Amino acid sequence: MAQSSYFLGIDLGSTTVKYVLLDNSKKVLAKDYLRHQSAVIPVLQNCLKSLNDKFNLTDVYINLTGSSALYLAQHLKVAFIQEVIAATAFLKSLPEPADTAVELGGEDGKIIFLTNGVELRMNEACAGGTGAFIDQMATLLNTDAAGVNELAKKAQKIYPIASRCGVFAKTDLVALLNQGVSREDIAKSVFDAVCEQAIGGLACGRAISGNVCFLGGPLTFLSELKESFKDKLNDKNTKFLEVEDSQYAIAKGSALALINEINDPLLKEKSQGVNLADIIKALDTADFKTQTVPFPALFNNEDEIKAFKERHNKERIEELPLSEASGDLFLGIDLGSTTIKSVLIDANCRMVDSFYANNQGEPLKRLLPKIKDLLKKLPQGAHIRSICTTGYGADLAKAALNAQFSEVETLSHQKAAYAFDPETSYVIDIGGQDMKCIKVKNGVIKGMQLNEACSSGCGSFIETFANQLNLKLEDFVNKAISSKSPCDLGTRCTVFMNSKVKQAQRDNVKIEDIASGLCLSIVRNALYKVLRIHDPSELGDHVVVQGGTFLNDAILRAFEMLVGKNVIRPNIAGLMGAFGAALLAKDRTTADTKELNLTDEVLSLDGVTTRQFRCKGCNNHCLLTMNTFKSGQKLIQGNRCDFAKRGGNKVKESAFIDWKLKKLFSREILSDDKAVRGVIGIPRVLNIYEHYPYWHRLFTELKFKVEISPASSKQIAELGNLTIPSQSLCYPAKLTHGHVVYLASLGIKNIFLPCIPREGKVFEESVDTYACPVVAGYPEALRLNVIKQYPGLKIFTPFLNLTKDSTVLKAVLECFPDIPRHEIKLAIRKARETLDEYRNELRKEGEKIFYTAKEKGQTLIVLAGRPYHIDPHINHGIPALIDSMGAAIVTEDAICHLAAHKVKLDVINQWAFHSRLYRAAQVVIENPHAELVQLVSFGCGIDAITSEQIKKQLEKNDRIYTMLKIDEGDTLGAAKIRLKSLLCAVGNAPEEPEIEEDNEPSLQNFNFMNNNLPFPRTLYVPQMAPIHFPILTEALASLGYRVKLLPEVSDKAIELGLKYVNNDACYPAIVVIGQLIESLVSGKLDSRSTAFLLSQTCGPCRATNYPALLKWALDDLGYNNVPIVTLSSSNIDSDALRLKLGLKG
Repeated sequence: MAQSSYFLGIDLGSTTVKYVLLDNSKKVLAKDYLRHQSAVIPVLQNCLKSLNDKFNLTDVYINLTGSSALYLAQHLKVAFIQEVIAATAFLKSLPEPADTAVELGGEDGKIIFLTNGVELRMNEACAGGTGAFIDQMATLLNTDAAGVNELAKKAQKIYPIASRCGVFAKTDLVALLNQGVSREDIAKSVFDAVCEQAIGGLACGRAISGNVCFLGGPLTFLSELKESFKDKLNDKNTKFLEVEDSQYAIAKGSALALINEINDPLLKEKSQGVNLADIIKALDTADFKTQTVPFPALFNNEDEIKAFKERHNKERIEELPLSEASGDLFLGIDLGSTTIKSVLIDANCRMVDSFYANNQGEPLKRLLPKIKDLLKKLPQGAHIRSICTTGYGADLAKAALNAQFSEVETLSHQKAAYAFDPETSYVIDIGGQDMKCIKVKNGVIKGMQLNEACSSGCGSFIETFANQLNLKLEDFVNKAISSKSPCDLGTRCTVFMNSKVKQAQRDNVKIEDIASGLCLSIVRNALYKVLRIHDPSELGDHVVVQGGTFLNDAILRAFEMLVGKNVIRPNIAGLMGAFGAALLAKDRTTADTKELNLTDEVLSLDGVTTRQFRCKGCNNHCLLTMNTFKSGQKLIQGNRCDFAKRGGNKVKESAFIDWKLKKLFSREILSDDKAVRGVIGIPRVLNIYEHYPYWHRLFTELKFKVEISPASSKQIAELGNLTIPSQSLCYPAKLTHGHVVYLASLGIKNIFLPCIPREGKVFEESVDTYACPVVAGYPEALRLNVIKQYPGLKIFTPFLNLTKDSTVLKAVLECFPDIPRHEIKLAIRKARETLDEYRNELRKEGEKIFYTAKEKGQTLIVLAGRPYHIDPHINHGIPALIDSMGAAIVTEDAICHLAAHKVKLDVINQWAFHSRLYRAAQVVIENPHAELVQLVSFGCGIDAITSEQIKKQLEKNDRIYTMLKIDEGDTLGAAKIRLKSLLCAVGNAPEEPEIEEDNEPSLQNFNFMNNNLPFPRTLYVPQMAPIHFPILTEALASLGYRVKLLPEVSDKAIELGLKYVNNDACYPAIVVIGQLIESLVSGKLDSRSTAFLLSQTCGPCRATNYPALLKWALDDLGYNNVPIVTLSSSNIDSDALRLKLGLKG
C-alpha cells in the first residue's frame, strides 16, 4: 500500500460537481454533491478548500472524470479516468455484482452493460429524457424536480408525452393541461417518457436484464422516476439492486480505480500523490477557452440603435381608452401554448383593451378572472357584442365562454397583418413554442410552414437561457443589443445548447456576447431549420413579423440582419393573433348573431364536470375528455379527428383509408386442418402495406395459415423497444420490432419479412425503382437483433424482386426447401394476379372518388407518402381528421395515373414510391379541386429531397404545399392548424390552372475542354475525401480538363450550407454544397468561368441527388449560369452534364 492513505475521486458533470474521499481501506471519509451553474472551477475550488481545511491533504491521489474533466486533468497534471471505467470500478465493488447500470445525468444518459465485457450506450444527438429535460418540464408545472416527484406519487393515470425534444415535449404537456388532466398525472407521465427515451433510445436492441442498478442524481433523488424504470423493466429475469448514495457512484468509482491501480503489482507507471493546496492554487490559472469566430455586432453604435427603434415605433395600432369606449365591442382571445392574449376593439377597429400573460399551465384559471374584470370596467353604453377565439386552446376558450366564433390561428395572424399592411407578402410569427411562416398573395394565404419537430427558435427557448444566465428578459435584451462580438452558439436543440452556453461561460465570454449569440442562433434555427427560407427574396418586400418573441429588439435586429431587409413589427406584435380574432369577430357579426351571456356563473370554474371515455367513431379509438361548462357548452378533447365533436357519428365505412386497409388485409385465412404446412407470421409493417395481397395469396396457395400481426398500437410498439439497435431509426422501422415480437409471443416459429431493394417500374420517366434504403434492407438488421431473445424463432428475410419471379422462387426454396418447385411457381403466378387485381381496384376506387369530388366541387386531399403511412398508428388518425373536416381523401397511388402531363423534375426520379408522389403532385397541379398533403416520417433523409422537389413543383404553379411531419408523438396541434389553413385557402385556386413549362437552356453539349471561349470554365471540386479527391483532380487534369480542388471547409461554408440546403439532408451534403457556394459568394470565383463537379452514387442513397440540391442553392443565390457537372458510373440523367469517363485495359 502507498504511503498516502487518501484517494480522491472527482466527477465534473455537465451540471454538477461530485467528489468522494476514501482511505486505504476504501472507507468513505468525505463526499459532496453541488450544482455548479456553469461555474465549474469556482465551485470545485470551494469544495476542495473546505475538504483541505478538514483533512490537510498534503499527499493525496486524485482521479478526475466527467464531461468537464479531461482538459482540467491535463492542466493540473493529475489522473483522468473515463466515466465508464470509473462506473465499472464502482459496480464491481458492490456486494452483489451488477449486470446493467442505468445512469441519468444533467444532460446525458448512459446504460452500461457489464456481462460479456463492458459496453457503454450513451445519448448522441438528443438530450431529451435527462435531468435537464425533467427540470424544463418542472418549470411548466410551476415546481422543481422534487416537486414533480411529489406530484407523481399521487398519479392515477399515465398519458403519452414525447421526450425526444426537451422543448417540443411542451406541446404534449400543454395539451394535457388544456384538457384538464391533473398535474399529478402529467408528472408521472413525464417520468414515463424519460424511461421510454432511455430504454428505447439507449439500449439499442440489447436487453436490460439480470442485476440492474440505477445511478446518477435524478435516479437517486426522484423515487417515482426510479419506480417508472422498475415498472418498465420488471420481469422474471430482472433483479433491482439498491445502491446507497448512487449519485456519488462515478466519483467513488474514480477513487476506487486509484486504489486498484496503486495495489496492482503488474503496473509499472502509477499515479503519484499530490498536495491538494497546490491543486487549489493551480485552479486559479485554469480555463477552458476554445477558439470561435464571433458574429458581427447587432448594432455598431448608439445612432443605429436609435434609428432602429424610431423606425419600429411608427408601426402602431390606433388605441382608445376603455373609459371612452361605446357601443358594440368585439373581443379576440388567443389561447396559445404558453400564454393568454386578448384584444378588445370597437366598431372603428381601435384597441380599447388588451391582456397578455403566461397561462402557468392553467389557462382558464388565468382567462376567466380577466374577463370578469373586463366586464366590470366597461363604461355605460358599451358592451361586448361577440367573441372570436383562436390559438391552441381556441376550442377550450370558445366552450367556456360560449363564444360565437373560433378560427384557425394562421388566418387570425394573416388578418391582423393585413390590417397593418394590405400588401403583406409574408407573415412570420414566433410564439412561446411554435413558429408560423405564412406566405400571402393578394390578401390570401398561399403557403405555410410550421415547426413540427423542433422549437429551439421559439420564445420559451430565450426564456430558458435568460433564466440560466440569471437575467430578467428585459436585461437579457439590453445586454444582447450592447454586444460587440456575439459568439457562435450553433443552431442545435435547446437542451444540448446548454453545453455551448456553459462552454462560453467557462471561456469567460461576456454575458452580452452570449445573449446576442443566442438571439442569432434562434433566428438562424428558425430560418434555416424550421421555416427553411433559403432565399430572402422569396419573402417579398412587405414582411410582417409578430409574436411575443419579436418584441425582443435583439431578436428583431438579428432577423433583419440575416434576411437583409427591414420588416414591419407592430407595437402589438405579441397580441396579433388576438387582434386578428377581434377583427374576425367584428366582420362576422351580423344582426342574427346571438348575444353573449357572460354572467358570473358562466365565468366560474366551480361545477365544471369532467369525464373520460373511449371514442368508437373510427379506428383511432381515442381516449376523450369531455368538460361540461356552466355556459352549457361541452368540450371534447383528446380527439384526433372531429367526429366526436359532431355528435359521435361513426365514420362511414366507405371512407377511403378504411376501404384500402380492408382491401389490403381482410383476406380469408386457411383453417388449421387445411394449413398442412403450418403457420407463417407476417408483420403488418413497412412494404407489407404494399405487397400483402401478394404474400397472402402465395403462402395460402402453399397451404400455410397466414397470421398477420394486428393493427399497430402503442402497446405493440413498446414490445420491441429492447431490440431496436439505433435511436436514430425512423419510427416505422422501429415499429417492426414490436410486430415481430408480438408474433413471436404467440408461439409462431416462422416469420416472413423480405428485403426488397427494388420495386416494379410504374412510369416510363423513372430512372430507377429503388425502395428506401432502410426499408430495403432493414428486415435483415431486425432479424439479427430479435432472434437473440427468441431461440428457435426463424425470421426469413430473403432479398428478392417481385417483378422477377425467379428471385421469388429462389427465396421461397431457400426458406422452405421441401416445397416442390412447380407448386411455388403456380403460387407465384396467382400471387402476381392477386396483387395486380388489388392495384386495379385501388385505381378504380381512386378515380371514383376523384371525379365525384370534382363534380360536387368538393376539395379532394391527396395524401401522399409511403405505403405504411396509412397505418393509423403511424399517421395518428390524420386521414380521419381530414375526413371530419369535410374533404374527400385518396392516397397518391390511387390517382397518380391520372396526370395528363409528364413530370419534369430537378431531382433524379429513382425511388419507386416517390415516382407516384411526383405524378400525384402533377395531378393536383392540373386539377383545382385537388390539394396535396405529404406525410413525412421524422428523420427521413430521402424525404429531404422529395419534399423539397414537391414543394418547388407545386409552388411553381401557384399551388399550396403542405407537409406534415409525423413520429411517435401523437399530438396533432400543428397538423390541425396546417390542414384547417389549407382548407381555408383552397377556394382561391384558379379555375383553369396554367401548367408552367420548363424552358431552361440546355448545357448538355457544353465543352469544358474548349479554351477558346470568352470565359473558359474551370471545374471546381469540393473537398469530399482528403485522400481520394486530390488523386481524382490530378487524374482529370491529365485528361486535359481544367480542374481545381477547393481547400478545406470553412465555418462560413457550413453556415451557407445550413442556409441553402434542406437541413434534413445529411451533413455531408450541407458541407459539400456549402463549400461550393461559399467559393462564389465570397468572390473567390467568377461565375462566368466556373463549373462545379459532383460525384453521383447512382444507387438508392440520396447522394445521387446532391447535384439537385446544389442547383437549387445556386438558383436561390442567382448563379443559375454556373454549370453542374456530374461524375457517375452510368448515365442516370440524360439532361445532365456528365464527364464521360471510362477505363481502358
